[in-house]
Amino acid sequence: MNDKSHVSLERRVCLACGSPFDTGNILLDKRLRQSMAHHTVTGWGLCPEHERMFEEGFIALVECDPRRSDAPSSGNIDPEQAYRTGRLAHLRREVFAKVFNVPISAQQPCVFVEPEVIDHLQAMIAPASK
Repeated sequence: MNDKSHVSLERRVCLACGSPFDTGNILLDKRLRQSMAHHTVTGWGLCPEHERMFEEGFIALVECDPRRSDAPSSGNIDPEQAYRTGRLAHLRREVFAKVFNVPISAQQPCVFVEPEVIDHLQAMIAPASK
């Protein structure tokens, strides 16, 4: 039995958490060939949870393992090259600019960081008083 069809449900992969999510779009092979699987990943985006946080003014810090990531010598990692550890932190854009002393584009939803960065941010938070 052929599992292919001429229609498919579109999926994207979340830039922040790396999980696939449905977009609600339907893809159609114009030639009506049985060429597509039930779900087709078409690229990167933000899942509904991380899209909401982005719209509320947060930027996601995605922890990546630099030794396992396929990073070029320039140090810039593309989403498909990043080996995500699963740890995330969210900072307001204004706080990010102050903490890292780096301006960030309003369209950029996330940055890839080394493990020490999230550990350092957690150390900056004062322990809750009892």
